[in-house]
Amino acid sequence: MGNREIVLEQVRRAYAARDRGALDDLMAEFHSEAVFTLAGDEGCEGVAGSACGVPHLKERMAQLIDTFQFRERRVLTELVEGDRVAVHSRVTVRCAPKNIEQETEILDLFRLRDGKIIELIEFADTAVAAKMLA
Repeated sequence: MGNREIVLEQVRRAYAARDRGALDDLMAEFHSEAVFTLAGDEGCEGVAGSACGVPHLKERMAQLIDTFQFRERRVLTELVEGDRVAVHSRVTVRCAPKNIEQETEILDLFRLRDGKIIELIEFADTAVAAKMLA
C-alpha cells in the first residue's frame, strides 16, 4: 500500500468514527497535540472555533457529535500531498436538538504526523448550522 492509500485510510477511519458517533474511536485517530478548527464566523456560538490538545478536542468533538449527527457522507474529492489531505464531502446533517436535517458541503484539510491527525481545519457552512440551531 502506498503513502496515499495509508493516509486516506487514516482519514477514512476518522470519518467512519465521526459518522457513527464513536467518540473514543474518533479520538484514537488524533495526535496528542492535535488542533481542530471549525472555520467560520466565531459569532456563531457553539459552531465555529478551535480546540487544542486531547482534553479540549474530545470535549469539542463530543459536543459536535451530540449536536450534529452525520446521516450520510458522500466524498466528492480526495487530494493527498505528502502529509496533507483535502477532502470535499456532501453530508446530510441532523441537528439533534431540533430534529431537522439539512444537506450541506464540507471541506476538510488534514495534516498528519506520526500516523495520527495533528491538524484538522473544517470549512462548513456555519450559516446553515446557526439556522438549524435557531
